Amino acid sequence: MNSALQKMGGFLARYLTRERHMHGSFTPTSVARLRETLEIGDVLLVEGSSRVSTAIKFLTQSTWSHAALYVGDTFTHRLAPAQCFIEVDMRQGVRSCGLEDFAGAHTRICRPFGLNESERHQVAAYAVARIGQQYDLRNIADLARYLLPTPPVPTRFRRRLLTLGSGDPTRAICSTLIAQAFQSIRYPILPVVKEYDADSPDCPGCIEEIFKLRHHSLFTPRDFDVSPYFQIVKPAQTSGFNFRELKWEDVSG
Repeated sequence: MNSALQKMGGFLARYLTRERHMHGSFTPTSVARLRETLEIGDVLLVEGSSRVSTAIKFLTQSTWSHAALYVGDTFTHRLAPAQCFIEVDMRQGVRSCGLEDFAGAHTRICRPFGLNESERHQVAAYAVARIGQQYDLRNIADLARYLLPTPPVPTRFRRRLLTLGSGDPTRAICSTLIAQAFQSIRYPILPVVKEYDADSPDCPGCIEEIFKLRHHSLFTPRDFDVSPYFQIVKPAQTSGFNFRELKWEDVSG
């Protein structure tokens, strides 16, 4: 029975992750420009074009369907040459990949504020240590929810739909692993913030904020985009962009 479910799950995963042609008005960032800009601990958001990507973008009401963590070249003992990202693939589980995997894709770099070199390395090491973990393809419920790219689900329930069917928090959603990596050093993404009376005689009426980590299974790629603790880094801004040097095609009317 388990073998049959695994085989069926494998077929379903291949169907859902098959890339399709997608028209877009965006200008992709070159691999060379990304390489110059990325720093360890950066999260690269990607607009995918597979069936599962379409469903994730609809359910999260976002451009982004995939996220990968940049770990650089400091883990050569674990990664193959040119492999500098950790991502989660529905079929292959947690794996490393290179910049070329995102060539031609619409991407966005999200950089955490305030991390020192050691902390960024800790986040990266957490993800690298989980290479090889597999998504349980026997959990058909986890996969079947993506068969309808735009399911008729009220907006307030769409995020919850991404976590249904997962005994272990879904690893089909790549942002789950990345959220775990950041939360392993107690770095906020979109925490729950509660306010309490500071109860201090030196500061009557003062309010104290207490942060609570959200469960990592609830995070989606867009959360790194909207988080107040991540900076959006645009490669053109860091490369000395000068619009006066652009060459324009003259169109005669």
